[in-house]
Amino acid sequence: MEKVLLKGNEIIGEAAIRSGCKLFFGYPITPSTEVVEYLSKHLPPVGGTVLQAEDEIAAINMCYGAAATGSRVLTASSSPGVSLKQEGISYSAAAELPMVIVNVNRCGPGLGGLGPAQSDYFQSVKGGGHGDYRLIVLAPSTAQELYDFTMQGFDLADQYRNPVMILSDGFLGQTMEPVVLKDRPEAPKVDRDWIIDGAKGRKKRILASYSLTNEIGEANNLRWEAKYKNIQEKEQQWEEFHTEDAEYLLVSYGTTGRICKSTVLNARKKGIKLGLIRPITLWPYPEKAFAPYKDKVKGIVTVELNTGQMIEDVKLSVECKMPVHLYRRQGGMLPTEHEILDYVEDTFNLTAVEEV
Repeated sequence: MEKVLLKGNEIIGEAAIRSGCKLFFGYPITPSTEVVEYLSKHLPPVGGTVLQAEDEIAAINMCYGAAATGSRVLTASSSPGVSLKQEGISYSAAAELPMVIVNVNRCGPGLGGLGPAQSDYFQSVKGGGHGDYRLIVLAPSTAQELYDFTMQGFDLADQYRNPVMILSDGFLGQTMEPVVLKDRPEAPKVDRDWIIDGAKGRKKRILASYSLTNEIGEANNLRWEAKYKNIQEKEQQWEEFHTEDAEYLLVSYGTTGRICKSTVLNARKKGIKLGLIRPITLWPYPEKAFAPYKDKVKGIVTVELNTGQMIEDVKLSVECKMPVHLYRRQGGMLPTEHEILDYVEDTFNLTAVEEV
């Protein structure tokens, strides 16, 4: 292990190399461009290949072909580029092809701006392309998590034969922080009898998503549904911060999740029992995290860089047993810990309680 200082996007590239990824297909777009730049320099010397495709549509379909051979493959983009990949992502999920997709979220809609945002939440966790499918979505909030979750993403993709998304943002991707480059964990043993590597001496294998009859189509969808339910049961991940005696909760992920930790500490100094649930898997959403607090907590505030998207999953998770409010910033603006705390105090009339 070694500790180095790298930009967030470079950390993703290094983690991919150390995870055994040998192929990258993508098209540069700010603020994700350093991923392809870093890999262009460092992947070929270890026997890998980086190809800048003519566009994002070509890149995701190249990933489809590479993943079908059993190779570990990565693509990276930012919001408008990920939109262009959606059809290919849906095809890859239907063909059950493992790959890692990085979205360094920038603000929108449309071309938007280069600042950090969380406005791609719906697109990421609800299946942004057509049809009933899911991506496993990991949401890092630090440099170390960018590294660790990229490695974990490749293992999860192989384990479940499913695309995995690393949902970063413009702040995380562009920030330089120290990171410990851990050794590659032992890859899970997975079934390899589906890969396309030549049919000499065996029956042909075909990886396709087209259903020739409605009966086959339903059978396929039921099989995928069962897989997704298995993932939901086994792979929910989250972090709890000062939740043991919390009377109020913040819920936030990624960049705002790390800001909210300072808010919690500031609140505690003022005698406010505030805690934080930070989702790590955005899908499967960690609804189990909320079970102990449904009858204990007086209220929740989700902190998001959008008009309110994750709040819907929070409301479902608590089954409307408590009020859930939203504090948001948009257009690339980040909230401060003090702004968030002011909102919590005003929303739950905590300032007035303290003064009494």
